[in-house]
This record gives sequence, structure tokens and C-alpha cells, in this order.
Amino acid sequence: MIKQLKYIIFVLLVISCKNNSIDKPKKPDNLILKDKMVEVIYDISIINAAKGTNRKLIENAGLVPEDYIYKKHNIDSLLFALSNEYYAYNLKTYEDIYNSVKIKLEKDKNHFKTIIETEQKIKYSLNKIRKSERDSLRKIGKLLPKKKLNKDYIFLIPIKKIDTSGLLIRQ
Repeated sequence: MIKQLKYIIFVLLVISCKNNSIDKPKKPDNLILKDKMVEVIYDISIINAAKGTNRKLIENAGLVPEDYIYKKHNIDSLLFALSNEYYAYNLKTYEDIYNSVKIKLEKDKNHFKTIIETEQKIKYSLNKIRKSERDSLRKIGKLLPKKKLNKDYIFLIPIKKIDTSGLLIRQ
């Protein structure tokens, strides 16, 4: 009896899953082209990363990043959502879009990494030059003859001797 019940439940599950197939979404009238979709998703990725690191700065400035992206690409949120749904149904196309975004992000990452490394090398070189200048000034200071101070000079301020022979001394 239990085996029959398990069999019936299994058949019902298979039949119910078969009827819940996902219909292919209708192609939007003004579908965002694949290349432009790559640009939009790339910009969204950059904005999301910026929001992750500087959320307060963006909020305090009153910026709405999504609105900026939509204005930049002359699209609206509905068109993006419909185009995204359409491309997501075809996994191969959607994967190509995201691979293009990933390649673009990696290229930017490498570019900025190169810039940072170059700036660090320049900073290191400048610090090395400054250090050698300081060291050479110290060496010059050690090589210069030191002046001996006269008894009449304290801290290079001349002191005049006053004739005290005519003063009365109290006892």
C-alpha cells in the first residue's frame, strides 16, 4: 500500500511539473540591442560596486543611480526589464551578454591596476630621491667646519660688557 502511494505521488509530481512550463516571453517592440544591453549591464555593475563602497556619499548627494543609467542610455525601467526578461529566456545569449560585461570589467580592472602600479613606482622613486637629498644635506652639514662660540656670544646674540666700577655695592 505504501509503495502504491509513493508511486501515485511521484506520478502526480511529474505531471504537475510538466504543466508548469515557462512560456517564451514576447519580443518587445523596441528591444534593447545586445551591444547596448552589454553597456547598460556594465554601467549597472559599476554603479552597484560604487553603492557598495560609497553608499552614504551617493545618498547624501541625492543621486538615483538607476535613473542616471536610464537617462544615459535613453531607455526606461520597463524597457530594460522586458529586454532583460527576453534575453534571460535564451540562456546562450544571456551568457554571452554577461561574458562580454565580465571581459569589459576585467579589462578596466587591469587598466586601473596598471595605473596604480605606475603611480606607486613614481611615488617610490620620489621618496628615494627625497631621502637621498636629505642624506646628502646631512653629509654636507657634517663636512662643514663648526664655528666655536666666543665667551661674549650666547646663542649668537652679542653681549656688551658693562663697566661696573662706579656702582655702589650694598652691604
